[in-house]
Amino acid sequence: MRVSSNKANTFDWGDEMDVTIKKNSNAKQTIVFVAGEIDIFTVPKLKSELLPLAKTENHSLIVSLKEVSYMDSTGLGAFAGLFKLTKQNSSHLKLVELPKRIERVFQITGLSNIIDISPKIEGGVQ
Repeated sequence: MRVSSNKANTFDWGDEMDVTIKKNSNAKQTIVFVAGEIDIFTVPKLKSELLPLAKTENHSLIVSLKEVSYMDSTGLGAFAGLFKLTKQNSSHLKLVELPKRIERVFQITGLSNIIDISPKIEGGVQ
């Protein structure tokens, strides 16, 4: 999300949220490819796409963050919530292909100790 200011001190938040989400599913798993920025403005879109998948029982939810350029604490909270929801539904959340700076944030917060994080997508639908 890019913010610009004009002379009247009002802000233009842009026409779109800067996140795209693509999904590829089969009976046992869904791979989600996220690109752009994950922040307070885009998390509602992310949640609307991922929460129904996290509620699916005995399902594997794999989320590729390879093309994510920025993530704030709202994004971390969204993934912590997804983790909790998948556990409640006997499912599995796996984050893959994290850029180094985003992986570092998961490490600093300790979320990398509870959420399955992998450098690449292994097997399944690609």
